[in-house]
Amino acid sequence: MLLINKRFNVFSGLLALALMASVTAHAEQTPAGDAAHGAKLAYTCLGCHGIADYRNAYPAYRVPKIGGQHADYMVAALAEYRSGARVHPTMRAQASSMTVQDSRDIAAHFATQTPVASQGKSVGVLPAAAQACAACHGSDGVGILPEYPTLAGQQVDYIEQALRAYRKGTRQNAIMAGFAATLQDSDIHAVAVYFSNQSPALWVPHATH
Repeated sequence: MLLINKRFNVFSGLLALALMASVTAHAEQTPAGDAAHGAKLAYTCLGCHGIADYRNAYPAYRVPKIGGQHADYMVAALAEYRSGARVHPTMRAQASSMTVQDSRDIAAHFATQTPVASQGKSVGVLPAAAQACAACHGSDGVGILPEYPTLAGQQVDYIEQALRAYRKGTRQNAIMAGFAATLQDSDIHAVAVYFSNQSPALWVPHATH
């Protein structure tokens, strides 16, 4: 009972923070990316993200699917790799080689080929550990705002790695760090499996989709 109450309190706090963040995010309009130009630049991403089940060397996990992902989220993620808020040498080098507009264009390309849109229904029963996740990522895994990543169909081991990185601090985000700190490894696995099974799902992009 104590654990349930703790998670409920964490959920309430996260929801309040998420709502404040959404108001701030929408107060400033992000310039749109040029998807056509992004298609010309996207080759640099396809060497890893364009290969099904391609694995990061260390730690070992499958690289994330980015086809249909929210553009605003991808731009923010690239900015975090560039700043070091996310620790990944290859991604930091890639992000640092791009202008901010390049990142917007690439994100627009991957986001708009076949967007992942919520259909208002989920697959299976939302695990107790994922209750807080749904406040931002939707019970069907589709981020409720453009700034929140879609998790539907994402690689199980990538979601697990991301949550462990937030828990460890090698990914820096106040909301996610606070949430991940409450999770046991078994919780992380349950969350990852649930969202990976949701549909419509993210997909692996190719040179022509």
